[in-house]
Amino acid sequence: MNTNSHTLSKAERISRKLIIDKLFTKNGQSFVVYPLRVVYITSIEEQDADAAILISVSKKRFKRAVKRNYLKRRIKEAYRLNKHLLILPPGVTNISIAFLYLSSELKNFETINKKMVELIEQLNQKLCSENC
Repeated sequence: MNTNSHTLSKAERISRKLIIDKLFTKNGQSFVVYPLRVVYITSIEEQDADAAILISVSKKRFKRAVKRNYLKRRIKEAYRLNKHLLILPPGVTNISIAFLYLSSELKNFETINKKMVELIEQLNQKLCSENC
């Protein structure tokens, strides 16, 4: 990962439509750690960052942009603080991850942070079982 693990640079955010399309087609694998659903794809192509993320909060569940942005900031912060726990197995150079917020109620940061740690541990297990 990066030398400074407590930053979230522009390179660590998914913005290319091609990658987003790959994530949400049959290439992407997913699992749920409520209130988050994770969709991910691994790649051996060289990219700017080892791990890139995308965060989505449904407009259907949260009509107000203030609440959607609140949740996105909390999820981004939880990932930023815990991304050092993500371990890429040998043979995988990078991973693209989408976090989708499923709940229809606002969760506090402590809950989201705890679930993020759980989610990263589960992602590590899945990556290891696929590539180790």
